[in-house]
Amino acid sequence: MDSADSAAAGAAGISAVTLRRIERAAGGLATRSVALMDERLPWFRSLPAAQRSWVTLVAQAGIAGYVGWASAGLDGVRLTEAVFGSAPRELIRSVSLRRTVELVRIAISVAEEHLPALGTTPVERAALADSLLRYSREVAFSAAAVYAAAAESRGALDLRLEALVVDALVRGEDSDALASRAAALNWNFAVPVSVLVGSGFSMSGPVGSGYPRSGDVETDGGAGGTSTGTTRAAELGAAVGATVLSGVHGDRLILVLSAPDGAVLDRAAVAMLGVFGDGPVVRGPTAVGLSGAINSARQALAGIHAIPAWPEAPRGIDAEALLPERVLDGDQTARHSLQRNVYQPLLAAGDPLLDTLSAYLGAGRSLEAAARSLFVHANTVRYRLRRIAEITGLDATGWRDALTLQVALTVGRLADGP
Repeated sequence: MDSADSAAAGAAGISAVTLRRIERAAGGLATRSVALMDERLPWFRSLPAAQRSWVTLVAQAGIAGYVGWASAGLDGVRLTEAVFGSAPRELIRSVSLRRTVELVRIAISVAEEHLPALGTTPVERAALADSLLRYSREVAFSAAAVYAAAAESRGALDLRLEALVVDALVRGEDSDALASRAAALNWNFAVPVSVLVGSGFSMSGPVGSGYPRSGDVETDGGAGGTSTGTTRAAELGAAVGATVLSGVHGDRLILVLSAPDGAVLDRAAVAMLGVFGDGPVVRGPTAVGLSGAINSARQALAGIHAIPAWPEAPRGIDAEALLPERVLDGDQTARHSLQRNVYQPLLAAGDPLLDTLSAYLGAGRSLEAAARSLFVHANTVRYRLRRIAEITGLDATGWRDALTLQVALTVGRLADGP
């Protein structure tokens, strides 16, 4: 039975005179309802005066709306507007759906107690009681529809705000506006943060080409929108105790992860790999603070740009593992990192280590050839290589670390000049 049918059934046996009496009694019944709310609901007593007056308006509109429902056959949309149209949006944010149900229950109980007595005959009084039951159901559905619409609106706003925050991080916008937007999303930059960059949402999330850019987020939740993928990323993060912000730039998906500690952040990063589409995924360094998040995003983007130079790179690789490729790609951050963290510590340790490293790499990573060129024993070369590994964390005997050390030597010597 739809709303019109319910109204028609509710109006059966109720005269126009009785409906007018109900309409005139609406104000007094609303006052009685609010008095009972104040008596039975402690949280209602703590509401500001403005919000209490809004509730009074809704209660009065709810009782008066019965007349329109019973006489004019208001459908669900018009009934919702008649009952809740007088309430400002702030009321929905201030009073939860559960509490709204409590308020509606009290208002309906007052109506059920007093309205049937306004009937002129026993048959009419019975018809009033019966129609009030149906009307209470319609009001409950209307309240649920109002809160559902408000939730959808907030969800769309949060998605757009989330996209703006991610976009600002990508652009390096360390500003009060970015901080306030992040705060609006309850984002905490005081805990470890890391950024992941890869291809767009995987086939298990939203599908199709033409991913919307940041700020152009679809909110229908269907297969073609990003809201499903965004929700999936958030759910995966929550499952391991992390918070996720997501944004799509062209065909790249950017996820900003935040967690209470590094271990949780690492688990979240692994879990997020399934959200990305096919292709490489690069993770920026773990950092703290807004500037740290910006740096993590910058390095992750530099890594995804340089990763084609290493086709065999593992999926989910750290941006710092791509320092040689990033230097060759013109990334000054990678160049300064190798100078500061590799070349300068070796330079400070003394010439034997730099000379040994240069000889070893120049000899094609041959211990004997390096030892002959340095006029030392091979064990001396081994010892010095172990010292290099202790200082830099890089093992020159492995081809990947050897490449990183070679590039670090090159950029360091270039920085030192002739």
